[in-house]
Amino acid sequence: MTVETALKEAMAIDGALGVALVDYESGMSLGSLGGEAGLDLEMAAAGNTEVVRAKIRTLAALGMEDTIEDILITLGRQYHLIRPLASSSGSLFLYLALDRGRSNLALARHSLKRIESSLDI
Repeated sequence: MTVETALKEAMAIDGALGVALVDYESGMSLGSLGGEAGLDLEMAAAGNTEVVRAKIRTLAALGMEDTIEDILITLGRQYHLIRPLASSSGSLFLYLALDRGRSNLALARHSLKRIESSLDI
């Protein structure tokens, strides 16, 4: 699956507001779809890069030999789901913003996992 196809499939998830594929080393988005007036995907990509970096530093400081499956940020009206891509040695992550009232978090997580496993980077 190409990046473009992966982003389109992520936007087909119920309640999807926006999605981006992000390089956490640079903070740059490699592609994005969706977004709305209140959701600047470029800014969100850069900000979520700091979240991923902080969690990786914390795992290292704790001596935990484990990987991040996903990170969930729950807002009043939205879910923000961050999924590092195992195939990229952890340097890329998918970021998906969901409308909390129109989405099913378990199905969204499952869908992102499926998209990740099919994505060719």
